[in-house]
Amino acid sequence: MEKIAVFPGSFDPLTLGHLDVLLSARKLFDRIIVAVGVNQQKVSLFSPKARVAMIREVVKDLPDVEVCSFDGLTIDFCRKNKINFIFRGIRTTTDFELEQVIAQVNSKMAPEIQTIFIPSGPKYSFISSTVVRDVLLNGGDAACMLPPGLDLNKYLKM
Repeated sequence: MEKIAVFPGSFDPLTLGHLDVLLSARKLFDRIIVAVGVNQQKVSLFSPKARVAMIREVVKDLPDVEVCSFDGLTIDFCRKNKINFIFRGIRTTTDFELEQVIAQVNSKMAPEIQTIFIPSGPKYSFISSTVVRDVLLNGGDAACMLPPGLDLNKYLKM
């Protein structure tokens, strides 16, 4: 049976940390769906359409990775798409504590769906989308925290 996993997140924007976790997950799963969550109450720098496009650009050479957007609960997305695994990246103990609570709630509501935590590599543990957005909004150069060649300027207007 094919092992399919979803990597849900806002990815606003996709960082080297996200990519590191995704590449690690490819060793565990046959197919991965990067699912850009649409949260109407969260102010994002990039539109959902732009985030999907930027991730597709980065993963274009990974045939086992798909990208889409969704709204609502991740477990509902999993059920609709017959996915039994969710994986989340962990950078710090703070990430772990937050993600553990979410995983426990998901497990209570959907015991058939397993959440797996994948730590980012140490050299990426300081990178978060929040930090990248702050650097960008203040005129800084965030290239060292982004996948090589990713030009965020072309996604700002999408």
